[in-house]
Amino acid sequence: MTLKVELVSPTERVWSGEATSVSARTVEGDIGVLTDHAPLFGVLVDGQVVIHGVNGDNKEFKVSGGFLSVSNNRVSILTESIN
Repeated sequence: MTLKVELVSPTERVWSGEATSVSARTVEGDIGVLTDHAPLFGVLVDGQVVIHGVNGDNKEFKVSGGFLSVSNNRVSILTESIN
């Protein structure tokens, strides 16, 4: 099973696809999301979001704040900007 992930900024969809896991930093600390993760809403801090693709490649994005939402194997990441 995989996660359906979407990373968006106010001006564009930065990345969309399937992944095995997602790592990010929230105001409460680092978080890792795998399939069947409990529903979650987190506030992101400036830092790195790593999306681990199903084909073994990792996509790394430096984000400036935002939100992360997890529900039903879907991960939505909304950020103020991507550096």
